[in-house]
Amino acid sequence: MDTGTPAVELLTAMLLPLADAGRAGSAQAYMKTTQPFLGVPVPVLRRTTRELVRRLGATSAPERLELATGIWSQATHREHWYAAQEICAAAACRGEMAFLPLYERMIVEGAWWDIVDGCSRPLGPLLLAHPEPLAATMRRWSTDANMWKRRQSMICQLHLRADTDTALLDEALCANLGDSEFFIRKAMGWALRQYAKTDPGWVRAWVSAHREHMSPLAVREALKHLGQPA
Repeated sequence: MDTGTPAVELLTAMLLPLADAGRAGSAQAYMKTTQPFLGVPVPVLRRTTRELVRRLGATSAPERLELATGIWSQATHREHWYAAQEICAAAACRGEMAFLPLYERMIVEGAWWDIVDGCSRPLGPLLLAHPEPLAATMRRWSTDANMWKRRQSMICQLHLRADTDTALLDEALCANLGDSEFFIRKAMGWALRQYAKTDPGWVRAWVSAHREHMSPLAVREALKHLGQPA
């Protein structure tokens, strides 16, 4: 992989002609973050990131990990972080345990819903590929002092459908019952609502068993598309 010029500088040079100052300001205001935006639409960012990967010849998982880590570490704008996540989303990286420390960095250092929620997509396949160690990690995260790790423990299976480990989901949800943090309550309801598309009976039973300890927000989100109260 050609690393003569820092990848983040190459990425910035490719993105700047596509940037929109008005969009950047609106995006930063919406996200409520001090980190600035360039103002590049997500589809354009994805195409540009793929072109960057091609230019640098980062085809293997180790090369992509190196590239994503460098961009994440040297990021000056939000799009750099999004690009790092996009690099990790490739099929070559799916299920690779070597990426877990970077995902953890993204969650802890990103510390906001867009970055944390973006990590749920690669963590799902990682859980399927390495169920025992990843389940153990998610159980630890479910009680971690870091609120964003706790959120991730509940949403890491959002996209697994019938492959969802319901024992792990139950444990992560139960560990966060009664938490007053909005992002935890929202994640609880979201995880349940998503799994209700696969097994509505399981979700109804879970809410019925734990409703008195759930926030109204979590209950409302969990039952949003089920049509009847638990």
